Amino acid sequence: MRQSDVYAVASKDVVFETFDGEAVVLDLSTGKYFGFSDSGSRIWQALSSGVAAQAIVGQSAGGTTIGVAELEGFLSQLLEFKLIVPLPDTPAQPLSGELLAALAQTGEPIKVEVHDDLADLIVVDPIHEVDEPLGWPAVKQKS
Repeated sequence: MRQSDVYAVASKDVVFETFDGEAVVLDLSTGKYFGFSDSGSRIWQALSSGVAAQAIVGQSAGGTTIGVAELEGFLSQLLEFKLIVPLPDTPAQPLSGELLAALAQTGEPIKVEVHDDLADLIVVDPIHEVDEPLGWPAVKQKS
């Protein structure tokens, strides 16, 4: 990891929302959704807002200090799932005091959970792939 590593959300198909401090990320192209531990949620929030990955190393989270290896493991998962992309030569945003405090208050180690149980429904195009009499989400059968 280089000190200037800045990342962005990979595409417009990757959408996310935070509920009670927990980030849920949905990849509309695959139908997979991702849940993060509380510390992972805060790191996602930082990365998706342009904070350099290196700024997160050494911060308190989940009752411990975030190490390089731990953060690189998290980043590699996000890259593997195509949720983020690196933005070379992009100036980093500062890590806010509010986000630092929220990160320090987390109680779980960094973790990513992948869910694909609703993938078939998520990738259905409700306008073009609907059987009119049955309604959504009854997918039209291919002839």
